[in-house]
Amino acid sequence: MASEHTAKAFDSDLQELTRLVAEMGGLAERMITESVDALIRRDVALGKHVVVSDIEIDNLQRTIEERAVLTIARRQPMAVDLREIVGAMRVATDLERIGDLAKNMGKRVAALESDFQPLKLIRGLEHMTDLVQSQVKSVLDAYAAHDLPAAMTVWKGDEEVDAICTSLFRELLTYMMEDPRNISFCIHLMFCAKNIERIGDHATNIAETVFYMIEGQQILDKRPKGDMTTFATTVPGN
Repeated sequence: MASEHTAKAFDSDLQELTRLVAEMGGLAERMITESVDALIRRDVALGKHVVVSDIEIDNLQRTIEERAVLTIARRQPMAVDLREIVGAMRVATDLERIGDLAKNMGKRVAALESDFQPLKLIRGLEHMTDLVQSQVKSVLDAYAAHDLPAAMTVWKGDEEVDAICTSLFRELLTYMMEDPRNISFCIHLMFCAKNIERIGDHATNIAETVFYMIEGQQILDKRPKGDMTTFATTVPGN
């Protein structure tokens, strides 16, 4: 009877953790969309809203970690149950980093001064954002449903994001060489493109966490990555 009560209590704790991760994921998805919208529309107020939203996502991560540690201490889960708790903490960590990257983009909106805004670059950034946003949503759905094939689809799709990022980077270099007045805007866009690419990396991290939760081991295959050498060495980190 006592073991049945413990199992029910653990299930309740796990459901609460899953709910908190879902809430955090929804907030992270919204921050990605709003940060890029703010950048494209030069909406300073929306950019500031994204920055403020990061506080909420940080608080959620702390809550998830605290509850996860408490659950481990009280329930002493083993094997698959323990992986569920560890998985929730790992996903929360990646979502917190996604929030930081969206916040960094939100901060850049106020710094944009030029009216220069070529449609081709904006469309490229929007396309890249749509792809990464779709990856984040898909991998969070895969996490909630314990859907390993769906998680692996996201894991394998990281290379496509890298390819778009590299293409966009080359376009930005061309615009900067054509007219020095474009440099400031293009550099801000470079940072944002790199942040979006990094968000894609965190979606891939979450896919690897889903694999760990289900299979009980890490993915041994090398993560598929596009050629980001030029991009990584030219654009400094945030």
